[in-house]
Amino acid sequence: MVFRKSSFRVTLLSFVSLLAIWYLVALLANSRIFPPPLDVLEVLLESIAKGELQYHIGHTLMRVFISFVLAMTVGIGIGIALGISKSLDRFFDSWLTLLLNVPALVTIILCYVWLGLVEAAAILAVAINKIPNVIVTIREGARALERDYLEMAQTFKLSRTVVLRHIILPQLAPYLVATTRSGLSLIWKIVLVVELLGRSSGVGFQLHLFFQLFDIASIFAYTLAFVLVIQVLEYGLLQPLERRITRWRR
Repeated sequence: MVFRKSSFRVTLLSFVSLLAIWYLVALLANSRIFPPPLDVLEVLLESIAKGELQYHIGHTLMRVFISFVLAMTVGIGIGIALGISKSLDRFFDSWLTLLLNVPALVTIILCYVWLGLVEAAAILAVAINKIPNVIVTIREGARALERDYLEMAQTFKLSRTVVLRHIILPQLAPYLVATTRSGLSLIWKIVLVVELLGRSSGVGFQLHLFFQLFDIASIFAYTLAFVLVIQVLEYGLLQPLERRITRWRR
């Protein structure tokens, strides 16, 4: 309990210090390109009152969720297959290396060119950029699976669903947690680029608009709101989920 109070005080002190530094730099700069915290807060509250912030963050979160689920589903399936089958792994390893080195911007542009400026192209572009990372992580986990359990499952002729649920996935839990956290951190960034290039809603679209208008206060406001949402998901969802999944290792 004492440790938690001390940690909270340190965090609060750090946050206040950051605000103080921000205010002093803005005061010294005395320029539109570096607005003070109160100006940013005013813009943020105004955007919330109009409903604009909720609308655009909602669209961004929707794209993040759909592309994340798609990338994880496809990546986990392929990763397990490559980790278990050495022949498949050897055949597709060069494909995986190629996909890992294709710049995200190239994938986004090609999806928009081939499919048009539609929502499906945006979701697919984000998912394609994430799938190779998921495959690599899950493949490593699948390579480390206890083969004795898999052989026992074959001996007792267990169904694939039972093997996947009770033998494979529990052993892959740490790898699933790792790829989930790293995946979200990557998808957040790619979604913003996707929205900037070809969407008419979302945080990325708004940041591009504010850039054209040279509205730095709004850029700061939307950035802070976006970071806050990410932190809420990190500490309210991902970390508790990680503790629950990896509890058996303690």
